[in-house]
Amino acid sequence: MDDLNNKKIVLIVTGSIAAYKSAVLIRLLIKAGAEVQVIMTPASTEFISQLTLSTLSKKTAFLDMMDHGQWNSHVDFGLWADAVLIAPATANTIAKMANGIADNLALCVYLSAKCPVIVAPAMDLDMWIHPATQKNIETLKQYHTGIIPVGSGELASGLSGEGRMAEPEEIMTYLHQYFNKKKTDLAGNRVLITAGPTYEPIDPVRFIGNHSSGKMGLELAKECKTRGAEVDLVIGPNHLDLPIGINIRQVTSAAEMEKNVMDLKETADILIFSAAVADYTPSTTESRKIKKKETNWQLNLTKTTDIAAKVGADKKEGQILVGFALETDHETENAFGKLTTKNLDLIVLNSLNDEGAGFTFDTNKISILHRLNNKIEHFELKSKSQVATDIIDRISELLHKDG
Repeated sequence: MDDLNNKKIVLIVTGSIAAYKSAVLIRLLIKAGAEVQVIMTPASTEFISQLTLSTLSKKTAFLDMMDHGQWNSHVDFGLWADAVLIAPATANTIAKMANGIADNLALCVYLSAKCPVIVAPAMDLDMWIHPATQKNIETLKQYHTGIIPVGSGELASGLSGEGRMAEPEEIMTYLHQYFNKKKTDLAGNRVLITAGPTYEPIDPVRFIGNHSSGKMGLELAKECKTRGAEVDLVIGPNHLDLPIGINIRQVTSAAEMEKNVMDLKETADILIFSAAVADYTPSTTESRKIKKKETNWQLNLTKTTDIAAKVGADKKEGQILVGFALETDHETENAFGKLTTKNLDLIVLNSLNDEGAGFTFDTNKISILHRLNNKIEHFELKSKSQVATDIIDRISELLHKDG
């Protein structure tokens, strides 16, 4: 496997007993053809020496901004690297990363990195499971930091459980898979994604809407962009930080979303309908605020266009269509029904019965239903960025199935 050959890796070593594994990791990286630049935190020198890591990496292992009589630019390190790998990453360093603290060279390099950042946590069981640490881990995931799963076993404290840094060989496997996946498997393709809710106006003050945040659609857009696609994102009302590099159209109503999708669908190779579009809209919209009445008030509604079904009915040869289904009962049966009637290739099923899944959450638990062979894949609860990766992996498999 040559995916690490000639890759420039900044290896940040922090103050953990697991720092001894970094020596083995450097040997494996160099054997795989990578060029390794080690950055150490001050605390790491209590566990392994600069001399050892310098000798193994064949480069000076730097500790401070001013080290070995020269100025070490964190910006230069961040621009040089193809990836920054932090192994081991202590709870303290992870907390600083999550909160943008830059009190040593290693953290300055992290904040300057223009490349993927991958973290291999290492700490005791109680520190690993503490809510503060888990919150920091989730924050890093939202920053699209790769998190290598911790191992389970005997820990330095004598306790047994999760918190061990992954073994060097496991980290290498992760890196190989990461660089393989991050190759531009969607390059040359245009992806159209809908996201967020729609707000259907009743009057200038009121609307019919739902709790969709748009987070899942945004993560899908980021993942597609990372993997080389040109991305159009049609997104309803939201409070998200929308990234540059993605073609974004912000809309409000179902009719506006429909119009924008129809404008863009002809150039799309892949269409992902993750928006929670209102099924009904008020038959009329009042120009002035409706005053409260003493009697009951009836609101007449008109059915909106099913955008996914409309596109599916006029699907171009070679297009891949992916829908979403949020269900509360008869989940699988209903999702398979939509897969057929809307002429979709895949449908992503969410159930509101699953804790931590659905609207507003930063996590999601999905199943993916395949039309080609009626296969159902079930996934565990994950961050929405990880869910996006799972979904795009399946789309990529469809895209390249004849390749």
